[in-house]
Amino acid sequence: MKRFLLIVSLVSLAVVSPGALAQPFPTRAVTMVVPFAAGGPVDTVARILSEPMRKSLGQPIVVESTTGAGGSIGVGRVARATPDGYTLSVGHWSTHVVNGAVYQLNYDLLKDLEPVGLIGGNPMIVVSKPDVPAANLKELVAWVKANQEKVNVGTAGAGSSTHISGIYFQNEIGAKLQFIPYKGTGPAMKDLMGGQIDMMVDQLSNSLPQVKANRIKGYAITAKERSAAAPDIPTVDEAGLPGLHISIWYGIWAPKGTPREAIAKLNAAVKEALADPDTRKRLGDLGMEIVSVERQTPEALGAHQKAEIEKWWPIIKAANIKLN
Repeated sequence: MKRFLLIVSLVSLAVVSPGALAQPFPTRAVTMVVPFAAGGPVDTVARILSEPMRKSLGQPIVVESTTGAGGSIGVGRVARATPDGYTLSVGHWSTHVVNGAVYQLNYDLLKDLEPVGLIGGNPMIVVSKPDVPAANLKELVAWVKANQEKVNVGTAGAGSSTHISGIYFQNEIGAKLQFIPYKGTGPAMKDLMGGQIDMMVDQLSNSLPQVKANRIKGYAITAKERSAAAPDIPTVDEAGLPGLHISIWYGIWAPKGTPREAIAKLNAAVKEALADPDTRKRLGDLGMEIVSVERQTPEALGAHQKAEIEKWWPIIKAANIKLN
């Protein structure tokens, strides 16, 4: 009888132990992969979110840059990572929509990534180096058209949001510009402030601090309404280039197959971060509009990404963007 009870106890222990001993996710640091160079808009958003997410998860959030090919290398790193919740992809419209139309990716943006949460978005802004002789968008367009063979436009790489926005700007004004690819928006911004390039069509969240500090000139944002973070900057409609509307929305993804429990905890951390007053202020100061809490879910991000792919891929492919 004692032997029987011992056997039963051992069997019960063997059955119960894995669940009893398993520690809830996460038990170590979570890596958030930024697919562009440090100092750019994606890196900035990741670092703003990392601290409140750390508090929620109880583990450090390590922000790492993996650059190249318009952000597709960094996203690919996450798509091929172990699906355990410890490697995340933070990106936007360009990395998780546009790249599928301009690159031959070795992963599927919808099938190989698990949505975690939609963050928010911001428009682009037309900016130039300080000494461009233009006081408004109409004057900038006139100057660009008169000097189009010499005007250098910075981008975060071929197929990036800055590149596509620059192409749309070029086509809208009927000019031919010289696009200069960088490994990220950060290095491009540094050269714009230094006068090595002439202009960019950049994310408002990235350029606004430099515009406010008078390090670069800001002309118009690519939205129908003015931004609360930059009420003095007109929209493209107001400034004379109507219809040039682009919103760069942000999200966080994990590798496909990540356990639901991990996705739920990560999403809860994203929601808590976006509810934090300091985080909301910092993102708002950059010109980002945070989506409602109902749209911060994995399901909302997945649906939005799919709809954006269906909308933008035909347009981008028709533009016949050439990769450098």
